[in-house]
Amino acid sequence: MDHDQPYSNEYLQEILKSTKTIAMVGASPDKTKFSYGVLRVLHETGYDMIPVNPKPGLKEIRGIPVFPNLESIDRKVDMVEVFRRPEDLLDIAKQAIDIGAKVLWGQIGVINYEAAKIAEESGLKVVMNRCPKIELFRPFWKPKLHLKI
Repeated sequence: MDHDQPYSNEYLQEILKSTKTIAMVGASPDKTKFSYGVLRVLHETGYDMIPVNPKPGLKEIRGIPVFPNLESIDRKVDMVEVFRRPEDLLDIAKQAIDIGAKVLWGQIGVINYEAAKIAEESGLKVVMNRCPKIELFRPFWKPKLHLKI
């Protein structure tokens, strides 16, 4: 897949409809951080969210148990969403493959073509430089050009 081209609406919708469980690598307990807001909205929308953060002593975010890494998660993961530096995505892609995830999703600004290639070669769908929270609500963003100003 050419990740420099826009993803089709059908591709993104299929991922968001088929995904039930999302492991969020880089989830933060800080309510001012973007990852916290995305975790909150996706959780309130009905996704089974699994925050992943290795910070010592961090046990939960929003009442949801936190795991230190992908390997320690105790259930099936459909999608691995990444709030980390682009250079971290390669190792995370390898871990996502190892745990049997179906989707690797790099948040806005998280782009690593090598990570995308190995994930896709292992059968994962890949999205980079996008936010699932934004994509989830995109169908409602239709311009109302007929309205008067």
